[in-house]
Amino acid sequence: MKIALMDSGIGLLAATAAVRRLRPDADLVLSLDPDGMPWGPRTPEDLTRRAVAVADAAAAHRPDVLIVGCNTASVHALPTLRARLEPAIPVIGTVPAIKPAAAGGGPVAIWATPATTGSPYQRGLIEDFADGVTVTEVPCFGLAEAVEHADQTAIDAAVAAAAALTPEDVTTVVLGCTHYELVSDRIRAAVQRSGFPPLVLHGSAGAVAAQALRRLGERPAPTAEASGTLTVLLSGREGALPEPALAYDEGRLLQAISPAR
Repeated sequence: MKIALMDSGIGLLAATAAVRRLRPDADLVLSLDPDGMPWGPRTPEDLTRRAVAVADAAAAHRPDVLIVGCNTASVHALPTLRARLEPAIPVIGTVPAIKPAAAGGGPVAIWATPATTGSPYQRGLIEDFADGVTVTEVPCFGLAEAVEHADQTAIDAAVAAAAALTPEDVTTVVLGCTHYELVSDRIRAAVQRSGFPPLVLHGSAGAVAAQALRRLGERPAPTAEASGTLTVLLSGREGALPEPALAYDEGRLLQAISPAR
């Protein structure tokens, strides 16, 4: 079984680690776009062109499924990618976990990039899945970029700024950008209020990994032999995991248990 994941940068690490934990025997292909990142400031048309190129690079390795490990790319490019690759290669998008977060009753905060915060896409998800629940949209200025570069000082500053915009009575935080899942412990520590119940965080990595297996008709096998290989594509060129990836548990997990190809 071969599973491909794509993103502009290392935001795909959370979903990749989730896949690796569920199926350590699966071969992984990670397709990143260091030549074109970041994707967030690009126009939807330009972003879609970059995403198609990254997806085509992954598809050349004949994966059984492709995970779009990026919220922004899923918003803008998913229909194009599915039209291009399916049914030969199922394409799994990444959607903020607003529905399960709202099921807890809230109040809920959605941490997302400034471009996504307040967007018709995110507002539509809130209307569809969080009716009657108090939801605060929190723009996280510079957080994805700081995580991408493993800039610890910038991460702390961006998390603190977003926490200051988060209401004190929030019980649940949706991590609306895949990069944020890599620093979830720091987000929890910044938002947790003294005297309140433990904060609930909702990311997308686990659900995306599980959906990929379902589309393939496969089951989790976390005790399988860790025999899966790891191929990294950097704007179409084979390479290694970017150095900042090793600053995170998810990146170190891949390096530790994925044989080099």
